[in-house]
Amino acid sequence: MRVRYRVECAANGIDARAQALAVEQSVEMPVEAVRDSRVLAEVVGEVLAIDPLPGTPQRFDVVLALAAETVGDEPGQLMNMLFGNCSLQPDVALLDVQLPDAMLDRLPGPRFGIDGWRAAVGAAGSRRALSCTALKPQGLSAGALADLAYAFARAGIDVIKDDHGLADQPAAPFAQRVPAVQRAIERANREKAQAGGALASHRTLYAPSLSGGPQRLAAQLRVVRDEGVGAALACPMIVGVPAFVELVRAQAGVPIVAHPALAGSARIAPALLLGRLFRLFGADATVFPNWGGRFSYSRDECLAIARRAREPLGAHAPILPVPAGGMSVERVDEMLRHYGDDTLLLIGGNLLAAGDALPQRAAAFAARVARAAEPAAR
Repeated sequence: MRVRYRVECAANGIDARAQALAVEQSVEMPVEAVRDSRVLAEVVGEVLAIDPLPGTPQRFDVVLALAAETVGDEPGQLMNMLFGNCSLQPDVALLDVQLPDAMLDRLPGPRFGIDGWRAAVGAAGSRRALSCTALKPQGLSAGALADLAYAFARAGIDVIKDDHGLADQPAAPFAQRVPAVQRAIERANREKAQAGGALASHRTLYAPSLSGGPQRLAAQLRVVRDEGVGAALACPMIVGVPAFVELVRAQAGVPIVAHPALAGSARIAPALLLGRLFRLFGADATVFPNWGGRFSYSRDECLAIARRAREPLGAHAPILPVPAGGMSVERVDEMLRHYGDDTLLLIGGNLLAAGDALPQRAAAFAARVARAAEPAAR
């Protein structure tokens, strides 16, 4: 593995700091205490490059070679070897990693990817962008959330996800909310088919928010399967990477949306974490805060996440980038110009703010996204 870190250090100490980082992220002990010749030759981390950043005399990019064998085939251990101990050191950030082909092949990756999403909503063979919205706020009853989902589905929105804050709260317990919302969406899908027209073959998917420990996740996944739910949402950094891979990705059997909650607490480059690693761990779509919204990600960071989500990556399928975080219908054309058609656009509060005009505003959003976008800016 070739791993790139950003290190803050005085120039006269960077060589020693880089070597210490290589040891910390490999054997985590004094090198002179390692007696095994194979471990010394093949497992102890190696400093490959130290590149000063122009104009910043105390910031360097350090590239390490770390042994792939220390990871095995476990995604949580990959996170540990990339950024486990050094995440506790405030002078280090994780920027990028290049994995050997054999390791890429062992990571699960997306099961559905972009083509799978389009097929699931009745747009197989199309190259159109997809639309998404969120059920919120917390505190609504299961019935109220189901009514909201019905209105969104009748408007032709492709994916209706739970707000990631919806979990198993008393106001709308998971076991009540998910069947109620799924049946409301199924009713809307039947009515669209019966009415004919542009939405006759359209199928809205519901992505409930999965949360909790392994037992709770397993129980929620049983509800998802029993109710015929078409997608799911989870926060890999909250449920944990191993649980995300083993339970959510492996057992759900539906496209998975990864939400970035808590991802900003680690000093990991957003393009690497949200665009590449979440994809390798099994996400079929990755939500991230678009520039100009409620968060401070830059335009370049957002476009880098989208590139990582869709660029060639071994045998793994590309996944949908999901720019979000305070977006509005008025920004749809702009987002499609920048991100292109292989995108899932998420607008939540801006639709809910329409009040009684919500069905009309949601329909306008869905229709605009479904039309062919202008050529993407790459």
